[in-house]
Amino acid sequence: MAEQSRSIELNGSTGNGQRSTPVRVSPSDARYGDLVRGKNQRWVARPDYVYLPTSSREVRIAVQDAVDSQKRLSVRSGGHCYEDFVYNSDVNVVIDLSEMTRVYFDRAMNAFAVEAGAELLDVYETIYRLRGVTFPGGMCYSVAAGGHICGGGYGFLSRKHGLVVDHLYAVEVVVVDENGTADVVIATRDADDPNRDLWWAHTGGGGGNFGVVTRYWLRSPEADADPTAPLLPSPPAEVLVSAVSWEWESITEDSFRRLIGNFADWQVRNQDPDSPAAGLFATLQVNHRSNGQIGMMTQVDGSVPDAESVLAEFLDEVCAGVEVPTGPVTTSMGDYLPRPQLATPRRLPWLQATQMLATGTPTLTNPSLRAKYRSGYLRATLSDDQIGTIYRYLTSPDYSNDTALLLISAYGGKINSVAAEDTAVVQRDSVMKLLIQNYWSDPAEDDYNLSWIRAFFHDMFAETGGVPLHDERTAGCYVNYPDVDLDAPEWNRSGLSGVELYYGSNYPRLQEVKRRWDPGNVFRHRQSVRP
Repeated sequence: MAEQSRSIELNGSTGNGQRSTPVRVSPSDARYGDLVRGKNQRWVARPDYVYLPTSSREVRIAVQDAVDSQKRLSVRSGGHCYEDFVYNSDVNVVIDLSEMTRVYFDRAMNAFAVEAGAELLDVYETIYRLRGVTFPGGMCYSVAAGGHICGGGYGFLSRKHGLVVDHLYAVEVVVVDENGTADVVIATRDADDPNRDLWWAHTGGGGGNFGVVTRYWLRSPEADADPTAPLLPSPPAEVLVSAVSWEWESITEDSFRRLIGNFADWQVRNQDPDSPAAGLFATLQVNHRSNGQIGMMTQVDGSVPDAESVLAEFLDEVCAGVEVPTGPVTTSMGDYLPRPQLATPRRLPWLQATQMLATGTPTLTNPSLRAKYRSGYLRATLSDDQIGTIYRYLTSPDYSNDTALLLISAYGGKINSVAAEDTAVVQRDSVMKLLIQNYWSDPAEDDYNLSWIRAFFHDMFAETGGVPLHDERTAGCYVNYPDVDLDAPEWNRSGLSGVELYYGSNYPRLQEVKRRWDPGNVFRHRQSVRP
């Protein structure tokens, strides 16, 4: 691309000479109450106003206004942030990107352009219908591209096609220089791009660190040198989908240990990028006993030879020695709806399966939702002590919440074919990703639920100070599942900070990028990259 297109000169005017300014909503506006909170109702802000820009030009105006007024700003794309990074008492201005939702093919860039406010399901539907391609992003339909992509998003196709950032060609960012001047910059992965470090920082560095992401361009690296190569991966025409459960009332501790151990052992054995089972992705929903069931969702690439046998062998290995028969999933499990129709595996068109699995969850549409999440990467199987800890917390008579669970997701495959330093995602040799989560509605129950999840996570990693280190067994935590307790001394005795657990050996390089592109630390939150 031409050099002059990498830094965009904008004067805040439209082509007809009229000034283009973003909508601004103040506390006296009836819309205000809906615009100062995200999905998690633990976090509600009282900013002076909320900007609703519709273009990068308008974002630059909003950022410049906040800087000139010396007002603390934060940025929202989809409202799914797990912590208070967007909505907190220190924020004076919220820049809400929910009106920037365009998804289109950009001929000049030879890539698919995705604005930061576009929701994942809309992106999938648009690029698949336009060109028959996709990218390996997350399941939840209403997560927006803004934070998902730059945090290293992953999903059901990641074991076969890698992370979303492995297909990120360019990013458009509103930055603020040492003089306090806001500008719109495009950074690409091109080796000769002087802004390439800014692109790299958005391949896993997370949101709210370097500027306001307004747009991404997606194109697989293979297409850079080969004009005949696909611009993005094509999903399988069909996928084989299965959802099974085990009844808690019939599970002994021995069967529980076998189930968790079997699932983990399979992931270790099938972690290689060239594994014949790279097209299989599974999540084990290990619910609290009060839910009634433990569930497992599996999707297999329907185009692989004998996909039914691949799935059957996986189910046999997971169930080996578990003296409880599988049955249909009849309860909600975190973000997953009951799926009794999938107790017998079904072949479905890929987009239909994606739409079915992504939508309908009552959890994220609950207007009173309160939640907490804690995450970790595994490089090896869970130890016997860790499985014992999981069993103890999920069967504890002192705690009852049918939405509380440990989610164990498959990882590895193509994800692990990329070097740790090639993107900001340092976790390139993990085999599983863990997420402990719980939901509730009553603020009076905050302490009850937070105490349980904090102690559960701490005790799972008690041998390493209460957190998963970057060592031979674990690989830190996932920045897109932020967790401020990683910086709480009572819950983290490892000596490492949250950012060190998220970024590992890539953190010093992220700090270099921060010093260049955000020298005034305009873009910051409780766990942001420090200059």
